[in-house]
Amino acid sequence: MSKLEIVNVPDPLLKTMSDPVGQVDDDLRRLMDDMLETMYDAPGIGLAAIQVAVPKRVIVVDTEGDEEDRQPLFLVNPEITWESPEFNVYNEGCLSVPEHYAEVERPASVKVKYLDYDGKEQHQLMEGLMATCVQHEIDHLNGVVFIDYLSKLKRNMIIKKVQKATKGVTVL
Repeated sequence: MSKLEIVNVPDPLLKTMSDPVGQVDDDLRRLMDDMLETMYDAPGIGLAAIQVAVPKRVIVVDTEGDEEDRQPLFLVNPEITWESPEFNVYNEGCLSVPEHYAEVERPASVKVKYLDYDGKEQHQLMEGLMATCVQHEIDHLNGVVFIDYLSKLKRNMIIKKVQKATKGVTVL
């Protein structure tokens, strides 16, 4: 496994619509393993392939936090099939928008269809932080970053701060 470079805003790659994956093979599993290592090292709780410059519909998540409690989830071609009418607000952050957070409102629960690490189709009800994290990462696959939910003024201010803070810095 190896750590990958994380793409930061305003890189236009983050606005790219990711391509569906045809099949889960050893190359894709290697990518997912590398993404997981990158996410844990950052540290974060979710990472989309587009954030490491791979425009494929792949995300990894683990909302447990503690190393001994890790429960990584690998989602290939994730698709939300149901959203609850109730909403939650979380103070979200993003590995592609380092050091910046904002409250975002999303459905409290979602049902997600995806292929797992072994290529088997799964259907899962996700609630709370896991639901928020998966929606955040699926947004990335559709070219949406959480700051897109903010006002244009606040979004532009955050982008300028990220550019200034990361000027000449390579994030690995």
